[in-house]
Amino acid sequence: MAYYALVPAAGSGSRMHALSGRALPKQYLPLAGQPLIRHALEALCATPAIVEVFVVLAPDDALWPAAAMADLGPKLRVLRCGGDTRAQSVANGLRAMAHELGGEAEIGDDWILVHDAARPCLTVAMVENLIAEVGEDDAGGLLAVPVADTLKRADESGRVHQTVPREGLWQAQTPQMFRHRLLLDALDFAPQVTDEASAIETLGLLPHLVPADASNLKVTYPLDLQLAEWILQSRKAERKQ
Repeated sequence: MAYYALVPAAGSGSRMHALSGRALPKQYLPLAGQPLIRHALEALCATPAIVEVFVVLAPDDALWPAAAMADLGPKLRVLRCGGDTRAQSVANGLRAMAHELGGEAEIGDDWILVHDAARPCLTVAMVENLIAEVGEDDAGGLLAVPVADTLKRADESGRVHQTVPREGLWQAQTPQMFRHRLLLDALDFAPQVTDEASAIETLGLLPHLVPADASNLKVTYPLDLQLAEWILQSRKAERKQ
C-alpha cells in the first residue's frame, strides 16, 4: 500500500479574474515570492509518506513554471490531461497515473490524496494527521472544519429566506483521501460532483471528517490571496524564532 497526491490544476480561476483583473490562472498568481500552486506542492512533496505527487494540467498549458518547481525533487510529476471540470481532471489524472505506475491492478488499493491547487497554506502536519486519522477506513476521509457562523439561505431577491441550523455542518477542505479504484469508480458514477467526497457519498459510503483549521483556506477572491500571504509569512517568522 502506498500514498500518492493528485493536484488538479487545469482551471482558469474565473472568479479571481473577474474581481482582480489579472489574466494569469489563479494557480500561477504570485504568492510570497512563488507561484501560488508551488506552496501546496511543496507541502505534499515534503510529506515522507507520499511517494509521488501528480499535478494535472490542461493539455495546452504553456504557463507551467517548470523552473520554479525544479527544486521540489523527483516526487513531482506533471500530467497534461486536465478536463473541463474538476471531476474530469481528477478522473483523467487517476487514469494517467495508473498508466504511469503500471496499471490499475498495481495501485487500485493505494491511497490518493486529492488537493486543491489553490490551498497554498497546507502543512505537512495536516497531511500526516489526515493519513493517521483515516487509517484503513474503507470510506476514506477529508480535512474539514465545523461551521462556526450562522448560515442564511437567501431568496431570489437577495433577502433572508431561512436560517439554516449549523449543528453538524462542516466546511470541506482538501486533501481528500480515498483508494484509487474506489475514487475512480465514484467519479465515473457521479461526474457532476464538485469534490471527491461527494462522489464517494453517491456510492453510499460515509467519508471520515478529520478536523483541520481555517488556515487551510482556499484562495478564491483577491482578499484570500492577502490572507494566505499573511499566514505563510507568519509561519516563516515563527520558524525563525
